[in-house]
Amino acid sequence: MSTPIGARTLPPGITGRWRALALMAVALAVLGAGGCSTLRGAHSSVVVASPAQPPGAASASASSPGEQSLAAIGSQLQSGHYAEGEKALRQYLERHPGDRAARAMLRQLTADPRQLLGEHWRAYVVQPGDSYSTLAERYLGDPGRFLILARYNGSTNPSRLRVGQTLHLPLSAADAVAPSADATLPTAVVRASESPATAARRLQEESATLLGQGHRQQALARLDQALTLDPGLPPGGPGAAALRTQLLDSYHERAIVLYRDQQLDQAIALWDRILAIAPDYEPAIVYRTRARELKQRLTQY
Repeated sequence: MSTPIGARTLPPGITGRWRALALMAVALAVLGAGGCSTLRGAHSSVVVASPAQPPGAASASASSPGEQSLAAIGSQLQSGHYAEGEKALRQYLERHPGDRAARAMLRQLTADPRQLLGEHWRAYVVQPGDSYSTLAERYLGDPGRFLILARYNGSTNPSRLRVGQTLHLPLSAADAVAPSADATLPTAVVRASESPATAARRLQEESATLLGQGHRQQALARLDQALTLDPGLPPGGPGAAALRTQLLDSYHERAIVLYRDQQLDQAIALWDRILAIAPDYEPAIVYRTRARELKQRLTQY
């Protein structure tokens, strides 16, 4: 006959009902020890899974169910979900009324962009690697102002920018961050009273003047702005045709680099821009066709 569990651990002289109670106590103690071990193991796995969780984080999240962080709201707005982002932002501010960053974000979302950034602007052609955040950092001094810059340009989705796309940069930002090499040269201005065609003609005239004064790089930049506003603008002024050819060649060289890196959409956009200005520019015709064919082959796999 086998000895009951724990019987060998009982002192002599304990019999009957007391012996049964003692055996039960021993058994419960054994089960209790095993249960504590399991619970401790489960607790450790939770801690390891989220080692960075600060003390009290669980109780804080429980007191504010469903609340989004400001970073999450910013990502929502970056993706163009303006209505949902504004609702989440207002809910966030109800709980955190003193959060200056949240208030600044709400102002970007609801204020008139022209009142905040001004009526005067200069044209800017989007380059590879640009985003509203990087442009806001470069020209407004704060990447967090991506939203007001996007709205200034009528964008409903700040996460999307195309290479070759033309943006409006507030004039004050352009003056402060992108001055010409010669500080005496005026910065290109698109006046609120001008139509794009009128502004383009004036900018091309300024380009010719700069070229005549020996400021070739500034002349190219001014011509680039003119053709951004009006790709069909006919050449005008001495040396204008040669300057335009040089500008188109620089576009083509940039597109070739993008093509070799298989950034095909950006390369095609630049060749589209060239052909909008000069429909008979043969290298752009040839390479754009190749890029489109390559893009089609890649999408088949």
